[in-house]
Amino acid sequence: MTTAAKSLRQSMARLHTWTGLVFGWILYAMFLTGAVSYFREEISQWMRPEVPALAQLPDAAASAALAIASLQGLAPGASQWVIDLADERRNVVAASWRAGASDGRAMLDPLSGKPLHARETTGGEFFYYFHFSLHYLPRVAARWLVGLATMFMLVAIVSGVITHKKIFTNFFTFRPGKGARSWLDAHNMLSVWVLPFHLLITYTGLITLMTLYMPWGLDSAPDAAQARESLRAEMTALMPPGTPGGTAAPLPDVGAMVREAERRWGLGSVARLVVDHPGDAASRVKVVRSEASRVSVSPRYLAFEGPQGALRQVKDRSGPAAETRGVLYGLHMARFAGTTVRWLYFMASLAGAAMVATGLVLWTVKRRAKRADPERVPAGRRWVERLNVAAIAGLPVAMAAFLWGNRLLPAELADRRGWEIHLFFAVWALMLFHAGARPVQRAWTEQFGAAAVLCAALPLWNLCVGGRQLFASIREADWVFAGIELALLATAALLAAMAMKTARRAGT
Repeated sequence: MTTAAKSLRQSMARLHTWTGLVFGWILYAMFLTGAVSYFREEISQWMRPEVPALAQLPDAAASAALAIASLQGLAPGASQWVIDLADERRNVVAASWRAGASDGRAMLDPLSGKPLHARETTGGEFFYYFHFSLHYLPRVAARWLVGLATMFMLVAIVSGVITHKKIFTNFFTFRPGKGARSWLDAHNMLSVWVLPFHLLITYTGLITLMTLYMPWGLDSAPDAAQARESLRAEMTALMPPGTPGGTAAPLPDVGAMVREAERRWGLGSVARLVVDHPGDAASRVKVVRSEASRVSVSPRYLAFEGPQGALRQVKDRSGPAAETRGVLYGLHMARFAGTTVRWLYFMASLAGAAMVATGLVLWTVKRRAKRADPERVPAGRRWVERLNVAAIAGLPVAMAAFLWGNRLLPAELADRRGWEIHLFFAVWALMLFHAGARPVQRAWTEQFGAAAVLCAALPLWNLCVGGRQLFASIREADWVFAGIELALLATAALLAAMAMKTARRAGT
């Protein structure tokens, strides 16, 4: 190897190490919650056990008409209604509305259109939004932080490929029981096995917020406001409702609009209705096509206007730039994916989380091994070790606590959705305190063990308190509810195995 090549690899190794360490804890949380987000609709169903599973999908036109009738009573003065119809993964009609200070939302029965009375919960949406907004941070600051972490993840991937000259050998190499060597082998294997996915998910993650990170093209346009409006129209069907006409007029037959859309796109192809100024002569109804059957998330819709419901616009294509963005965004979100592909996304995302976790642990293991007295660790490295425990083992504890909050918080509790989230962060903060107060190896064991117990006990709790539970769900072929509980048991087994492994290493 030439001196220049060796110097390049050394430089890339240092870059890879430090970018991974600085942003590793955020990246781990993003990967893990992002993995779970591929089943956010199923998690939301599990977190609303009062709502029965749909034996079959209702007629979309009839369901839309019933939802419209219900919203006329729930939000008659709203400037915009948004109706997400039930589908194979969502067993409710999700309705929301804009009405100034009284914006609201409701869950409707797809068969009757009546409001459903179920526990208030954020459902799987919490994990989805957390993985790119971190919840408590200001919106723009959080997305800049996530974007910076994602960009450095891309740097770490490229520098890691350059550093590892035996990248294909690393695909097959794992030497257990070799200390730092084993951690390096695990890190390399997890990196190489799903390297294309890591590149895809990292780059497309940046694309999802491209206008925030690179706004200069829009800002330099002669009419920046108009340019932003035009770009938004290419990216989403959900636009501001505009100005009402001021003349009352009934809504036309929305069911007929849905049937027209299904005639063009096929049965089950309608996902959403957006109604601007319902009850006004300037009303507008957009019937939006589902993203389940196509990779691109660029909007496709029919727009009907006025009391007669005349078809005014057919949005069935986007420009090359918008469609490229739509495909890249769609590859990241995987809304097109069936169950099998979503499981592949889930497993690859878990491999990404494990890759980051092994890299973080490797950083501490290598530096501890180099010291003459491994028990005397500088304060900075001690903090890294504790943060590793709280981030890697503590996050599953907090996620399980979030699910427990859904089952244990009183149904009548004010802001119950918010308290589920507060519980998540309170338990995570407790895990950080625990990691600082306990010896490191014991902290690993206790936190993995706590996560295992919490996950395993959830199906048992549902079995004991009645209502929907695992065995009944299997008998009734309710595979959404049963699948979540089986996944919890499998997760508990994995976490228990990790707890036992760390316990053996600690000699407890």
